Amino acid sequence: MRPDAWHLTEDLDDFLARAGDFLRSRPVLHNTPLTVTEKWRTRPGAFVPGTVLFGLLESEGDVQAVFYHPPTRRLTLTPLSPERADALAARLTGLGHVLSGVTADHGTATAFADAWQRRTGATPTLRVGMHLYRLDTLTPPEPHPAGRGRVVGEQDHEHLMRWCRELAADLGETVTIDADSWAGTRFAEKRYTFWETPDGTAVSMAGVNPQVAGMVRVDPVYTPAPLRGRGYAAAVTAEVSRAALAAGATEVVLYTDASNRTSNALYQRLGYRRVADWAPYDFAYAEPEAG
Repeated sequence: MRPDAWHLTEDLDDFLARAGDFLRSRPVLHNTPLTVTEKWRTRPGAFVPGTVLFGLLESEGDVQAVFYHPPTRRLTLTPLSPERADALAARLTGLGHVLSGVTADHGTATAFADAWQRRTGATPTLRVGMHLYRLDTLTPPEPHPAGRGRVVGEQDHEHLMRWCRELAADLGETVTIDADSWAGTRFAEKRYTFWETPDGTAVSMAGVNPQVAGMVRVDPVYTPAPLRGRGYAAAVTAEVSRAALAAGATEVVLYTDASNRTSNALYQRLGYRRVADWAPYDFAYAEPEAG
């Protein structure tokens, strides 16, 4: 595969015109680039021209794979063979790009991380093993906790931000989440539902990304630590999944931490089926020796 088979552009419209059909052809595996580019396309201020490098691997007029490389310097890739991953690493190093990491399906991410290490000396570290699930047949949780789902409204914004801060802390994320920063966070573009007990107390939440290509991703799901183990996360996940299907979604997907047996078992009981393993790698570079 010639490295110049990759078409590179910083033009979002050009990228989507060329890659849109390819991304929509596999909405489950392509859920992340679909949702990210939809946010960049539709949310004012979310995309700054000239700050994201897009790539398309084209062969005989057909798109075979894509990537994007935003200001975070983390590369997101669709599935590639090891040979193509190596060719892409060669192309990007040849252009002088420095990456902070790569995210893709496990095989692609691992092949690219190995290629990047060979070419740059960077040490790849797997941040967390992940599973990608898609909903098959929704099965309500049993036993089902008393209560109901309620779509989060403007009056709940402070409560929502507080739970997002708690979730980010649980995940080890260093992010500011307040009224001023909210619009720029990864939580802002989602629609949220609280699970409430019969007395109206919110005990869990789930968010969903806007539907694109018939696909909705559930993210995040959060229950405060003192309230866990009572079925609230299962109830709110089932509620947002049901609502997504009712709104016309043909695919509902979510990611899990592969090491969290509790959450993986929960989603499987609800009817989610594992379709792929996912791997975000971080790259660490040796400090230059003092002269």
